[in-house]
Amino acid sequence: MIPRLHKMGTRTIGLIRYLYGPGTHEEHTDPHLVAAWDSLVPDPGRNPRATYTDLQRLLDQPVEALPKSRRPTEHVWHLSVRAAPEDPILTDEQWGDIARRMVAATGIAPEGDTAACRWAAVRHADDHIHIIATTVREDGRRPRRHNEAKRSQAEARLIEADYGLRRLSTGDGTAAQRPTSAERHKADRHQRERTPREELRESVRHAASGARSEEEFFGRLTRAGLLVNRRVAPSGDLLGYTVALHDDRNKNGEPVFYSGSKLAPDLSLPRIRERWTQPAEPSSDEGESPDQPALPPVTGPAYARRRATTATWQALLLIDHGDDGTAAAQIAAAGEVLDALAETSAAHTRRELRDAAFTFERATRSHVRAVRGLDHALRQAAYDLVHSGPAVGRGEDGATTAMLIDTAFFLVTAAANWHARRNHAQQAEAARLAAEHLRAAYEIAAAQPMSVLHQRGRALPLQRRQAAVLRQTLPEIAEQVLTEPGWPALAATLADAQAAGHDPTALLTEATRHRELDSATSVSDVLVWRLRRLAHLPADPAASIPRHAPTTQPALKAANSASRRR
Repeated sequence: MIPRLHKMGTRTIGLIRYLYGPGTHEEHTDPHLVAAWDSLVPDPGRNPRATYTDLQRLLDQPVEALPKSRRPTEHVWHLSVRAAPEDPILTDEQWGDIARRMVAATGIAPEGDTAACRWAAVRHADDHIHIIATTVREDGRRPRRHNEAKRSQAEARLIEADYGLRRLSTGDGTAAQRPTSAERHKADRHQRERTPREELRESVRHAASGARSEEEFFGRLTRAGLLVNRRVAPSGDLLGYTVALHDDRNKNGEPVFYSGSKLAPDLSLPRIRERWTQPAEPSSDEGESPDQPALPPVTGPAYARRRATTATWQALLLIDHGDDGTAAAQIAAAGEVLDALAETSAAHTRRELRDAAFTFERATRSHVRAVRGLDHALRQAAYDLVHSGPAVGRGEDGATTAMLIDTAFFLVTAAANWHARRNHAQQAEAARLAAEHLRAAYEIAAAQPMSVLHQRGRALPLQRRQAAVLRQTLPEIAEQVLTEPGWPALAATLADAQAAGHDPTALLTEATRHRELDSATSVSDVLVWRLRRLAHLPADPAASIPRHAPTTQPALKAANSASRRR
């Protein structure tokens, strides 16, 4: 149940004509009253003798009774209430009850108040109603409408419970603006999967992912095929921007432009500029040095995905153990990584990754202010993904994509838990849905490399040797792992690590030291990718196994410390 308050109006008759008319796109069917302040109110939709003017005059009587000097200029109140797509079709009586509850909750007509405002609820579709009211009470006073938006949302949650409807989450005012009904109808008419507002939001987010300057950001917007207008002050300073799709035109044939802030609160130019803050100097207990050397350049999609996996793992630990501002910055930057990954991944995973990024967008904003600068590693990862070019769906590119998605799933799950602990209901739900899309993308990306590892790990002598290592190192989860379909792949990875000179016991200990595995569908799959990352093994098991000097436990710790510095 989605209530939406519309802008206050000045002409009661204008809104009545719209509600009873055919609609902007002929979408209104059988307009009629389902409830009103008085049961004897004439209904122009069902009574042939009743006119729009009759209803308008009745609604406006309390306003007209005031002296002209006291009449409010904007006196027409408008609330629409829409059911979720999966909800059953409600009867007129049910919609009438919902309308009465809404005008009571918002202060328009409190229950039992005989001097309340006049109102009427019109239904012209199966899934929603419109409530029109005039904001002068019968006693000449104005209604108490303080916090009416929040109160309508709270009442909607109670209505959902009472009617057994889909339970939606209450917002906190940080969500992107929803497409209007007119925008949705226009998109349907032009057979668009998403409205122009949603397409532009996604394109601008992709352009901002990992961008380091205004020039790079606006260059990406132009290369994405968008029309871009920059708003420049007389001094020459850039104040903002608007974007449009080439094929989205108004009735005059002009492009329909949207400002960044109308697409999402964090896509205004000032908010995007915050992303370009220089990295904050880490505290001494983070084990990093402010004088660390610059990272080597990215040499291709696979290398970019490996580095992004390391950055994602580090961000996961910061969300778990950092303060709120740091965690909020990691979650916001994680959205950039998902955007960049969706933009550069192979076709067979792109749909699920795109849906994951699109859904997670809602989780990137809350009232917790992100501390920019400490998110540099993730933003660098997004930059690397974009500039390394598109990945292919096989070989090392495909396998490192699976590795990154596996780690991103845990980061997104950590974000969902972080939001849930702070009662950010919409953000937590968005992160949970994004995790499901990532799980689906992982199944696609991991199918080929895991199949190769499974074949290599089927030998019983190899499994017996690695099972002994597993039982010795991780006795609490060993038996569960040994029964999983992915166990042969883990056994093959342990053998690869051993052949490369690593101590498998030390690797297993390190792989499970910082994070729980309860949210994993397959613990063995998770350990495969963590071990291959820690041991610097090729993600693609068909590649050759690198050989180097054996790594002792102290050396492994030093290597991991260096990895964390990266």
